[in-house]
Order: sequence, then C-alpha cells, then structure tokens
Amino acid sequence: MSQEVKVPSVGESVSSGILAVWLKQDGDYVTQGEEIFELETDKATMAVPAPANGVLKIAVPKDTEVAIGQVVAHLEEGAAGKTAGDAATGVQAGGTRAAAAAVAEELSPAVRRLVADRGLDPASIAGTGKGGRITKEDVLAAADRAPSGAAKSTVTPGAGAAATAAKQPAQTAPKSPQDGGAAQRRVPMTTLRRRIAENLVHSKQSAAHLTTFNEVDMSAVMEIRKKYRDQFEKKHGVRLGFMSFFIKASQRALEAFPEANAFVDGTDILYNDYYNIGVASSTERGLITPVIRDADRKSFADIEREIVSFTTRAKEKKLSPDELLGGTFTISNGGVFGSMLSTPIPNPPQSTILGMHAIQDRPMAVDGQVVIRPMMYLALTYDHRILDGREAIGFLVKIKNLIEDPAQLMLDL
Repeated sequence: MSQEVKVPSVGESVSSGILAVWLKQDGDYVTQGEEIFELETDKATMAVPAPANGVLKIAVPKDTEVAIGQVVAHLEEGAAGKTAGDAATGVQAGGTRAAAAAVAEELSPAVRRLVADRGLDPASIAGTGKGGRITKEDVLAAADRAPSGAAKSTVTPGAGAAATAAKQPAQTAPKSPQDGGAAQRRVPMTTLRRRIAENLVHSKQSAAHLTTFNEVDMSAVMEIRKKYRDQFEKKHGVRLGFMSFFIKASQRALEAFPEANAFVDGTDILYNDYYNIGVASSTERGLITPVIRDADRKSFADIEREIVSFTTRAKEKKLSPDELLGGTFTISNGGVFGSMLSTPIPNPPQSTILGMHAIQDRPMAVDGQVVIRPMMYLALTYDHRILDGREAIGFLVKIKNLIEDPAQLMLDL
C-alpha cells in the first residue's frame, strides 16, 4: 500500500510550478503534516506537507517543473527509520560525512547559496531549524565564527543520498580581468525573481511614470501609538503599527481620487470601485505583495492582524498565490531598511504606488518657531496617462493631511 504525493492546488491562477527542493531524503520516514518539499511559483514559494505517514519514495527530482496535481512521490508503509532530523543530529555530534551530505541536501536554495557564498561546510554548522535544518541565521553565525582566511570545506548537494563532500582550499580570486579574470558565479534566477523582473520591465516600458514627493509629520500618529499601545494590544491581540494608518489614509485618498485606483485598458480606463491594497514585503526569495482586500471595510485591528498573518506565513512559505493577486494599489515601505527616498515602480496593471521611507528627526518651522519633529518623506509614482499632476499631488496631500491629523481616520471624517 502506498499514498501518492501530488502537487497541491495553490490558487486558480496557478497551473504549474518548480519543485525547488526536497526537504526530506528518499527513504526517510515522514509523518502526516511534516513539510517534505518546496513548490516555487511565479508568485510565491510554499512548503508542502506530507498527506500521510510513510517512507518517502521520490519520483521527481528537485529543480523540475511540475503541474498541479502531478504525482511527485509516494509514501509507502514501513517502520519509522532514520529521519533527516536524525541525520542533522548526527552531524552536530560529529557524525559521518555522508550524514553531512544528507543535511546539505535539505538546505533551502537561499540557504544553500549563502553557504556557498561564505565558503562554509554544512557539516560544521549546527542547525537550529525544524528537524535540525540549517537556517540563514545559523549560516551567518557560523560565518562570523570562522577564522579569516582559513581553508574551508564545501559540500555540493547532489541528487539524493549519494551526494558527497570534498575539501577545497580557499583560493584568492584574481584582482582584475587583466590579471587573469575576475571571480564570477552564475546562478539561475528563481521563477519568482524572473517574474518580478518581467513585470517591472513591462511596467517601465508600457507606462508613462512620474513621481511626486511630499513629507509628513509623524508626531500625531506616534503619540496615538504611544498612548494606546498597551490597550490596543490587550484588546485586539496585535500591536498597532504605522502601516494600518497608511492603508486607511490611502484608501480614503483613493476614494477621493478614483483615477489613482483605476487601470488603463487599451483605450479605456477601468475604474475599480473597491480598495484592495497590496503591502510590498521583502523575503529571502524576492519581493512579494500580499493584498489587504476591501480595506474600506476593515478596522485598524483587522488590518494589523492580516499584516502579521502575511508576514508569518511568508516566512513559513504558506502564502497562497491568490493572496498576492487582485491589488488595485500598493504601498512599499523602504523605510524599514533605512531608505530616505525612492521612486517605486507600480505593479501592472496598477497605476499608482506609494513609497514610505525612514522617519528622521528634523528641524521644522511651526507657528514661527523652529522645532524638532519626526518627519517622513513620501513618494507617489503614478501613470501620467491616467493621472495629471494636479490629481497626483492632491492624492499625496490627502494622505499627508490624514496622517498628520489621524483623528479624521478614526472618526471617519
């Protein structure tokens, strides 16, 4: 008796994907619900759990394009044997090189690239992730501990348990092409990265983008968060962040300037009478934009809960591609990385995108006095085919006014 392992349906818009990596080895005993492989689509990467208990028999190798519903493995009846977690434990305890190779085979593509970039040996890295898996943080910590200039061994993952490791001495890269060529590495783009590139190039080539800027005083929002932070979290079970204020303010601005919520469709303008606001988020696999649907119908607490859920499930690779579709407007917060100013690119077919940036204390003239205020630059990139400067500037000023007087948002004024 055996149980088929099929590629699950991950959304109406997705018919295929890439089986990026097996998280378990051929012959491992796995339990129902245990993550066994990662499926990469042009929208997101998600971990797929085992549908039942059994011994894993892999039928499709990693880095293979697979269709929704395709059988990629079988789970056969059998006694629990040595799991990948056992192999990881053996490596941490000074196990064999074969066990090290098994652990290396389990690394996610992003972690494998990081291990290779740092010239590390997976056998020397203690995995703290689920089942003893090596995480990005484990690799960075090991790199910090590694002696500078010391020879390091590398493990090149193979297609199964036959993968072996070979010691390689550290080499000094040529200083310039004239000295024998610069050090280079060729790594194929992931499906997600290729689609991001295609979308952004298409956006730049097919629209007349222009960016307008403004600045906003964050004092009032910061005071509200400080005053009601504990009460809000106690009642709603989630922290009150800045993003919910900007989502609510953006929805009100979209309502006042409907062109900003519309799409160009040939020689027509398609107006959207609903407000689905995407929140751009950076992951180890690339940029994703989960969508807060019907933002006008949701409270601050509803929005904050959805953002936390998106962030958590993105890290766990459990976001559905359908959750990344259908946005009519996007907010990108480069400020979390320290960006002071940027010109974000709208995600087609959207016509507008708002860029948030870092908050910095700056001297401002207020009522004839110079005072220090927490200020943020805002950027609105828009398609000039559908919005003129007057509407775009008015849209951004509307957001500025609502953020500087957030009582209007809370009282629905």
